[in-house]
Amino acid sequence: MALVVERHTVTQAQSNCYVVRAERGASEAAVIDPGGGAAELRLDLARAGTRATAILVTHGDYDHVGAVAELAEGTGAEVYFPDGEQERMEMNRQWAVSIPEFTIDVLLQGDETFEAAGIEWQTVSIPGHSPAHVAFHADGCLFSGDLLFAGSVGRVDLPGADWETLLTSVRTLTERYPEDTIVYPGHGPRTTLGGELARNPFLAELRA
Repeated sequence: MALVVERHTVTQAQSNCYVVRAERGASEAAVIDPGGGAAELRLDLARAGTRATAILVTHGDYDHVGAVAELAEGTGAEVYFPDGEQERMEMNRQWAVSIPEFTIDVLLQGDETFEAAGIEWQTVSIPGHSPAHVAFHADGCLFSGDLLFAGSVGRVDLPGADWETLLTSVRTLTERYPEDTIVYPGHGPRTTLGGELARNPFLAELRA
């Protein structure tokens, strides 16, 4: 059966947080990039008869990690976090952005396969927007964080970002996964890898 993916739009930055279950009615869920709204997320999980057993983080920006501490404390979920993005979180804190401290249970390098919430996940290292950014792939679904959006790409005007690196990371995804792979980005609507490669104006270099 296909994954059940629910999108929650959180924070003033309109970030996407995803609740992912192996199938409808599954008792466990993975939560990807909980930037805010921890109380609402827990209520929604309770109403669905589901508990969060894993929190997966693509990168360390405040609008993707702001609710990790509260959600992990309230659910006991393990936190999977890309090794090297701690500095990104500290940079956000220096901007006077409040990110509560949390325990990282599993450090990710971007080349792992692991099981969480009854789902087999693959990680992919996709730097460019941030230095140690990762994506999560499972069952034809790709959670791309702030690397790739519908019709756009992530910012490269922040410390640690780089345009050529970002393009290389997008190319890595398009070479590794089929065109019909569903992309669930960190902001905005879902899309597909093939659709972005064909029409995204920022990826013209990859079509040359």
